[in-house]
Amino acid sequence: MTPKKDLELYLHIPFCRQKCRYCDFLSAPLAADSSTADGYVPEAYVDALLSQIVQESQFYQERRVTTIFWGGGTPSLLRVMDMERLMDAIRAHFCVADDAEITLESNPGTLDFEKLAGYRRAGINRLSMGLQSACDKELAMLGRIHNFDTFVQNYKQARRAGFENINVDLMSALPGQTVESWEQTLMKAAELAPEHLSAYSLIIEEGTPFWSWYGEDANQTLRPKEMLPLPSEEDERRMYARTREILEQYGYHRYEISNYAKDGYACRHNIGYWNRTDYLGIGLGASSLIDPMRWKMTSDLSDYLECGKNQGDFANLREEVQTLRVSERMEEFMFLGLRLTKGIELQTFEHQFGKSFWDVYQDAADKLFSEQLLCLDESKKNLRLTDYGVDVSNYALAEFLLDY
Repeated sequence: MTPKKDLELYLHIPFCRQKCRYCDFLSAPLAADSSTADGYVPEAYVDALLSQIVQESQFYQERRVTTIFWGGGTPSLLRVMDMERLMDAIRAHFCVADDAEITLESNPGTLDFEKLAGYRRAGINRLSMGLQSACDKELAMLGRIHNFDTFVQNYKQARRAGFENINVDLMSALPGQTVESWEQTLMKAAELAPEHLSAYSLIIEEGTPFWSWYGEDANQTLRPKEMLPLPSEEDERRMYARTREILEQYGYHRYEISNYAKDGYACRHNIGYWNRTDYLGIGLGASSLIDPMRWKMTSDLSDYLECGKNQGDFANLREEVQTLRVSERMEEFMFLGLRLTKGIELQTFEHQFGKSFWDVYQDAADKLFSEQLLCLDESKKNLRLTDYGVDVSNYALAEFLLDY
């Protein structure tokens, strides 16, 4: 029999207890009405997810689901009983690999031992915890609902509940953050020995409170006095350098620009994104890539709930539907693949596009080779960014834009 083609699932939970000041994700605080007063995801949304799971699955019976990722928002607002219903439906209607990686994003302050144990029983085998900073003042400036002690308590509860694969999200270049406080965050997180650490730099996004205080046209006189200035560019570069130096001392290797793991614990779901594995998005605003098609679900919650309630056609809620040209797929192959420290496989490029990499990108490669931003590995089969190339990756990757 022909092996089933891999498929990744992403499920979006667009609710949170409190919107963080930097967040531009599709999420909103739970409304303070009778249906959400308990602080859990509304049942109507769970029902709509179930309907979409059943409906979408009929088109992917020849696929093998290798990873499942619950993102948000705050997926850890799901009740255990709702997670069990959703996971049972996925297994019943999709062909889920026995060794599938199943990740749940979670926020400290929304967890307890009983909930974590329930999630583990439901099949969640990888927990991603949003710490961001080990400094309580920095957490308060970000608008987080937890402090560092709450995170540590929840982390220990997760271990007791049986989680053996935990990621911790960290964020640098925060208001008032110093190189020294970032180093402390890195060390405190690493000393807990999670299997994976994601270390991203803060991006000031339009439409957020941070944009009005720190964005291009921000009026600093309107910024609350407790919101300190952003670090200098020099300090931000130093934080970036210290991230790798410190985490390597604790046994983590960088396998992607912003991601570090102990041996055997790189995030399979995200590697799928960077390798352009097909993925199906379920839930409000969730994106999908079934090559060469790309789309996202509606961001209108009432439309999504109505479709689920009336057993409507979720395909009618797709937005930004796009058929990617070959040149666009090549660009994505390069932009995403070169984020990985191992780089891209030249043979895979030729297999996917029917052209040699050198026929398409010889000039770009020669330029980056001469600037010592790009190199071949010892086997001459993989092309990757040099350490310097990773440091200036935005510049390097721009060379792979095509004119056709």
